[in-house]
Formats: sequence, C-alpha cells, structure tokens
Amino acid sequence: MIARTPPPPYVAVVFTSIRTQEDADGYAAMAEDMDLLAARQPGYLGVESARDTEGFGITVSYWSDEGAARAWKAVAEHLGAQRLGRDKWYAAYRVRVATVTREYGTAD
Repeated sequence: MIARTPPPPYVAVVFTSIRTQEDADGYAAMAEDMDLLAARQPGYLGVESARDTEGFGITVSYWSDEGAARAWKAVAEHLGAQRLGRDKWYAAYRVRVATVTREYGTAD
C-alpha cells in the first residue's frame, strides 16, 4: 500500500535490511507490533514496506518532522525491537533519514 502523505516537507526514514533465517514467526509478530505502535506516535504519517524472497527488504516510515522521527527511535518498545534485530534478525542493515521536498504520482 502506498502511504498517504501530506504536501512536503516531511521526513522519510529509510530502513534497508537483509534478514537472517532465524525466528521468522517472532520477526513477523514484532514487525506487526512495531507497525501498530508507530502509528500511535505523534507525527507519524505512514509506512511502506517490501521484502524479496532472498531476505532483502526496505521499509520507509514517514514523519511530520525530524523531532518526531527521533522520538520514534527512542520509544522503549522500539529500542527492544532494534536490539533483537541487531542480535538475531538482520545480517546487515542501514538507516537513512531524509527530508522529502517534492513528491508526485497518480491518485489511488
């Protein structure tokens, strides 16, 4: 699903990862919990995510501003998920934070 975002500017947090084969059920449950928790955070605008069959994935979360994105990074439950990700679920990952200054596309 394509996130419905407001007119720019806003912040995009791009999380790119390569999954391990470990604990797929635990990972799926945690991902669902984090999606629900993020949606309740101030400044949350939406999320888009995809993963291929070989474990490469990309998730982009959208936030009203840099402060909202930083606050999400510091939520206790999210910190726990990050720790599990580093220790168990990700062979590699990268986080990039960007300001969206322009967008265009078709209506859905």
